[in-house]
Amino acid sequence: MARTVDFQEMTVGEIRDHIQQKAPNKRQVKQLLADERAGVRKVIESYLRAQERLASEAARQERMWRYERAAKEQGYRFVAGIDEAGRGPLAGPVVVGAVILPEEIDLPGLNDSKQVKEETRDLLFDLIREQAVAFGIGVVEVEYIDRHNILQATFEGARRALKQLSASFALEADYLVTDYLKIPGVTQPYEAIVKGDASSYSIAAASILAKVTRDRLMSAYASEYPEYGFERHKGYSSPEHLAAIEQHGPCAIHRKSFAPIKQMVQGSLFDGMEW
Repeated sequence: MARTVDFQEMTVGEIRDHIQQKAPNKRQVKQLLADERAGVRKVIESYLRAQERLASEAARQERMWRYERAAKEQGYRFVAGIDEAGRGPLAGPVVVGAVILPEEIDLPGLNDSKQVKEETRDLLFDLIREQAVAFGIGVVEVEYIDRHNILQATFEGARRALKQLSASFALEADYLVTDYLKIPGVTQPYEAIVKGDASSYSIAAASILAKVTRDRLMSAYASEYPEYGFERHKGYSSPEHLAAIEQHGPCAIHRKSFAPIKQMVQGSLFDGMEW
């Protein structure tokens, strides 16, 4: 027979350690909330808030499978999420991730990559690559962006990601869910979801693949072009980046079709420079 826990005989610290190791039942929670010691009440209140956060997060992640499950109910087997990183910056490539996940995968804290801390993104990046059914990453460099425009480059990145997924894992995605990206030239049916990177587990995972890959590429470019600080702002139009462009002019990975680079180049001493 299990020994009855006497919280009255325990210190606040002992109670904290105990409930972390073994969840209290309803009767014990009620008892702790009524304890005359303020420290005990704070401990159990903190515990209950933490449990509420965990339950809320579990429910959020469960909801994020609804698009994949709906597709599988229609008979599709390999549902790939697709998302991009780097449509807005003034420099560097646009990167697109495509990923097919097993439904039993556990990716703690998965969300739209912009809402996830860098260290968590790095952990998720490794987990996704290790546990995914298949994934691909499409990188489209500045030359293509300037020649065809950023939207077409994003489409091309998605096609490249899907091609890599197929070639590397010898299977084809048969349905796509995207972060409201309507991709011409793909054969699979797809659903373009508004704010898909926060609504779909697979799209969120694709956003992690894309962002971490792009951030690492920009950090590598920072070694080649140290005067711009790419490792910090990743090519976005921060005050630091704009000041560096004003001082040093654009470099080879700046998107010369983007304002303010285009405005700066045209009619300036940088006009006609080698890119």
